[in-house]
Amino acid sequence: MVHARILVLAGLCLATPALATDFSDPTWPCVQRKVGQLSVGLMWAHPVPDSVPDAIQDDVKTLADTLAVRRIELETLRPDIAAFGAQVEGDPDALGLVFKQVFDRLSRRRGRIIHGIEEFSLSQIGLSDKIEAARSEMTTQLATEDPDFDRVDALEEQLDWDQLIYSDRQKNITYLCETPTLLEKRLFGIAQMLQAEVKDS
Repeated sequence: MVHARILVLAGLCLATPALATDFSDPTWPCVQRKVGQLSVGLMWAHPVPDSVPDAIQDDVKTLADTLAVRRIELETLRPDIAAFGAQVEGDPDALGLVFKQVFDRLSRRRGRIIHGIEEFSLSQIGLSDKIEAARSEMTTQLATEDPDFDRVDALEEQLDWDQLIYSDRQKNITYLCETPTLLEKRLFGIAQMLQAEVKDS
């Protein structure tokens, strides 16, 4: 009876998928290339003034606030951009100030998300190490002549729970990893739409 139970539990251990902990960058589990900082200059071709003129301060903020809302499709905001472009007569300074405010906001948000992904990855690695340690202890227990089956049961229960948590968390990684890229794409799209309103002097 004891030998049969050992074989069953050993089979469960072997059937449990191994969890990889050998990451080239332990803080970055994404297939997307990690880009820590973005640059305004890579997206906007004109110099941006340091301050916003009082006459357009509210309008710049209103448009920038709207453009920064990810749930609003950019194409639906093209008329707002065109209206602002007409208002400032295609002035690259004014349009650049709008982009700079959007850039600052989305870059900060992107930075927080990247930090969250890094923390998430380290947490998953820690949980993976915990799972591997429990698996190793269970294997050691089952290899003894007189296994402590109470301990084996506790380890098995812990493994079931930790592996469930690990798997559930992993389901979110694709969305998490896509978010910084989506923010980058939105910034590039906004830059192009604002750039289209610039009038050559």
